Amino acid sequence: MRCSRCPDRGHRRSFRNGHCAFASLPWLPPTILRFFPRLVHRHLRPISRAAARGFTLLELMVVISIIALATAGVGFAMRDGGDTQLQREGERLSALLEAARVQSRTAGVAVRWRATPEGFRFEGLPDSELPTQWLDAATGVRGNADLWLGPEPLIGPQQVLIVSSAHPQRSVLVATDGLRPFAAQGVQ
Repeated sequence: MRCSRCPDRGHRRSFRNGHCAFASLPWLPPTILRFFPRLVHRHLRPISRAAARGFTLLELMVVISIIALATAGVGFAMRDGGDTQLQREGERLSALLEAARVQSRTAGVAVRWRATPEGFRFEGLPDSELPTQWLDAATGVRGNADLWLGPEPLIGPQQVLIVSSAHPQRSVLVATDGLRPFAAQGVQ
């Protein structure tokens, strides 16, 4: 039988599905198809339509993993260090305040947290091993810098505003309502 899809209708079909490989080459210019059909047919390997139609699963997975790695790299490159550093300081301070509050209740003494020019300190705890420095030297406190962490289970609402001299427009509020633990909240 002769192939009905090719410009050269004189050659025989080379596939089991009824069409030659020449008919599935839309990327070849029409002039080559028209003037050199036998030359093109001679150099074509018979391939199935399924193989000529798409990519393999492995190829798709490699491309998707490359895109995922590139996206992750861009995401980490665009991350703002100043904002995350200040948020990390707020979360650390809230954890330290809760630890001091637990030690205050355990020892039965009132504990006072006070900001200093070098960092901060906990007054009232005997031989406290709690840190007294900020992670970043540019971090400080704005406004009232005294918190009372009494031995009572309920304390009054208290808050402290943490700022960074490197990023003065950003701040983090570490606050409690007296019942819940201290929590860091980002404030612009």
